[in-house]
Amino acid sequence: MSVLPLVFTSGWASGINAYAVVLLFGIFGATGLTDEVPASLQRTDVLIIAGVLFLCEAVADKIPYVDSIWDTVHTVLRPVAGAVVAALLAGESGSLPELAAAAIGGSTALMSHLVKAGTRMAVNTSPEPFSNIAVSMAEDLGVAGIITFALFHPLAAALIAGTLLLLGIVVLAFLATKIRRFLQRRAQRRQEKRPAGAEASRAPW
Repeated sequence: MSVLPLVFTSGWASGINAYAVVLLFGIFGATGLTDEVPASLQRTDVLIIAGVLFLCEAVADKIPYVDSIWDTVHTVLRPVAGAVVAALLAGESGSLPELAAAAIGGSTALMSHLVKAGTRMAVNTSPEPFSNIAVSMAEDLGVAGIITFALFHPLAAALIAGTLLLLGIVVLAFLATKIRRFLQRRAQRRQEKRPAGAEASRAPW
């Protein structure tokens, strides 16, 4: 139970940026700032891979539409990462607490990922690219701040993460109409382009 707040917070953060979570945990553990991080997250190869993937996400996450494609690819990866990190934090390989932690971390990561992906779809309806950059930077800073805070104040951090998750769900519900209209307009444009392409491909008689 003592590790549950940290598990929940790491799951929420993993749904937004799983690579940042792994990288931050690994750095904090390797530098001796905390004893809560398992040794497997402090390995040099894990840190290098997480760092490279974090840089890739930092770029892709700030480009309109590319960010939504990136989110789609990570619909499975982020929840899996959240479950793995949670299980490692719980320790005791194969134990019931570890399995419970993995379930909590994975499900929380999935919920926060869906909120992130849906919000990004709404942001992509904006004609300018600056909103994507601003939202992405806010997400990165939020993940860094909440993970750092969670290592020293896990219960308070979990309350903040839970509040942000609930607020995100409420905001996404309000944005659902905007997202739906955007998808309908995009589908309509595709249908309008198909006949034109078909006509152009016909050979003259």
